[in-house]
Amino acid sequence: MIGFDINVERIDALRIGKHATQEVSADDLCVAKHLTFNTDLADLAAAFVYMVMVPKPIDANKRPDLIPLIKALEPLSHVLKRGDIVIYESTVYASAAEADCVPVLERVLGSLRGNRVWVWDDNLSTENGYSGQ
Repeated sequence: MIGFDINVERIDALRIGKHATQEVSADDLCVAKHLTFNTDLADLAAAFVYMVMVPKPIDANKRPDLIPLIKALEPLSHVLKRGDIVIYESTVYASAAEADCVPVLERVLGSLRGNRVWVWDDNLSTENGYSGQ
């Protein structure tokens, strides 16, 4: 598993076991044998499952600010390949992946249907009350 971020300072901290929110202990980070941290987008090209997890800010009118999500997708779209899976864990509302994220990926990839890239919005999972019916 590769932890990727464009923030070099955050990646450097994670590499030495420091998690900004302390949700994960230094010991847990240091013993995770199959976890690496990187800022080099080229290293993601070998992956085939991508989980996009970004902040979920809202503006003063309580509308979702999708800028962090969109900024995360643009570089990712350059490493996606046929058959890859993209999971949006931190979308703000159900269907954000389809309505807001897929168009960003399609700008670079063309039609996602033709490229067979699978997109999953965690807000539509059964855990969040959506049965898929």
